Order: sequence, then C-alpha cells, then structure tokens
Amino acid sequence: MIEFQLDETSGVATYLQLVQQVHQALRMGMLEPGDQLPTAQQVVARLAINPNTVHKAYRELEREGLARARPGLGTFITRAPSGTDPATQARFLAGMTDWLRSARSAGLGPDDIEAIYRTAFRTCFAEGVA
Repeated sequence: MIEFQLDETSGVATYLQLVQQVHQALRMGMLEPGDQLPTAQQVVARLAINPNTVHKAYRELEREGLARARPGLGTFITRAPSGTDPATQARFLAGMTDWLRSARSAGLGPDDIEAIYRTAFRTCFAEGVA
C-alpha cells in the first residue's frame, strides 16, 4: 500500500501532491489495478491533514479514471496511466539511486544535488535528447 508524504515547501497543493504520488506509484509499478488506496482516515491520521483534502484527491483520481470508490470497501485502482513500462522505469530508478548515493558520499547536499539534476534535466530537454 502506498504511504503518502507531503512536501510543505513545494508550493503544490496537498491534494495534488497525493494525486501525483499515486501517478508516480502507478508508473513505477508500485501500485497496480486492483490495489486499495489507504482510507481517508488512515491518511488523515498519518499526515494530519483535513479529510476533505484526501477526498478531493481521490475524486480527482476517479475523474481521471484511475481509481474507483466502492462504498463500504474503500478506493481501488482501476487502471494505470499509459506510458513507459514500469520495468524500464525501475531500471532507471536503480541507476539514479546509485548516482544519488555516490553524490552524497562525495559530500554533496540536497541543494547541490537538486541543482545538478535540474540543470541536467533542463539541458537534456532543451537539446531534444529526451
């Protein structure tokens, strides 16, 4: 089951962070059709947020056709978004995780690492490589 986390410094609305995390978990193969999302009560207890925020996120997932509420049972994933194969993404996740560990071992902090990543990302997409 997915465990939501919030980044209060991101500037992204809380409900959208929940939606984005479900999208990411689906893309990475961590969630699959048939999997149950945590109940609103579980999310509220863990993150100390308003239940309406969780309901809004789940309604958005329903609107996108990715989840469906089953009264009395919970909210379940109905399909994954089209996109890259989860195995391909898992391979690159492993490589990036190794890179991050190497960067941390070299003494780089989170801000340094994020600056390197964002610069490389912008450069790569500006060149049309990705």
